[in-house]
Amino acid sequence: MTTPYPVPPAVEEPLGAVTRVLALTGDPDGGNGADSFTGRSLPQLSGRIYGGQVVAQGLLAAAATMIDDGDGARLPHSVHAYFMRGGEPDDPLRFDVERLHDGRSFSQRRTTVSQNGVPILAMISSFQERQAGADVQLDPPEVPGPDELVSSLEIFRTLDHPVARFLGRTAAFDLRHVEGGVYLRPDGRGVGRQRLWARARGRVPAGADQTVHRALLAYMCDQVMLEPALRSQGLSWRSEGMSLATLDHAQWFHRDVDVGDWLLLVQDSPSSTGGRAMARAEVFDASGRLVSTIAQEGMVRTPSSAASGPPAGGGPGRWRIRVAGDDGGGG
Repeated sequence: MTTPYPVPPAVEEPLGAVTRVLALTGDPDGGNGADSFTGRSLPQLSGRIYGGQVVAQGLLAAAATMIDDGDGARLPHSVHAYFMRGGEPDDPLRFDVERLHDGRSFSQRRTTVSQNGVPILAMISSFQERQAGADVQLDPPEVPGPDELVSSLEIFRTLDHPVARFLGRTAAFDLRHVEGGVYLRPDGRGVGRQRLWARARGRVPAGADQTVHRALLAYMCDQVMLEPALRSQGLSWRSEGMSLATLDHAQWFHRDVDVGDWLLLVQDSPSSTGGRAMARAEVFDASGRLVSTIAQEGMVRTPSSAASGPPAGGGPGRWRIRVAGDDGGGG
């Protein structure tokens, strides 16, 4: 039985709850030397598993199968995941890892995540040894610093709403939008771009290595990836009748990242059509280093009555919570 990837627990909540759920256990039923793990999920008001959690867990399951050949650890540099079904938070998750290839510099793994024998996510991840090479990147934009912006936590604490109270207690990352959030009302400009700062709420354990930090970044980013699409369509998280789910997620890790420090996400949504929205993000650390690039497509549906124009939003509507594949993969 393969040893699960070591994820040291954070001592502060709510980050501690995330590190505990990312710590998978070996599955003795894997058999025949299979690389199988089991995991659980954090509770969600939506009744569906949060997609970023499953991607992060799947990445750590794949990382557990890496073998150090003497040239140093192989770190994840890319992840490509497809969500097929919504998961049930109360049911255990099974992670089956297939060792596709181990080359001189790169390794690839396929991870299938299932519940009750039914797959809910399939992903391929690639790992690379640390190697020398050209170091070139885009420059980050000039934006106000996080200390100049309003924290999402401050917004949640001003609201008498069950979702706001839930997020105020359980959100493991502090998010600060440069253009203001779309929690309560649409952006109003119809522009599919946003910039925000993010940082873990609590100290990341000193024993957390780079693979754990990259998994935590994958965990965090799923909750905000489709917000530029909401902005471009004149929607907010409280737009009446909106249905939203992640369809697929692709992420590249360029440089080492520390989720305990402020990270700047520069996001846009180049297209929305057919009930699907595309979104992209570049992630910079506080010193301006580009640490990750992300692309995601999601299902964003609104009532047919809104076909002639975007919903007004901002009223006492249902506040959506990010989930994965809660429409059966958008089928």
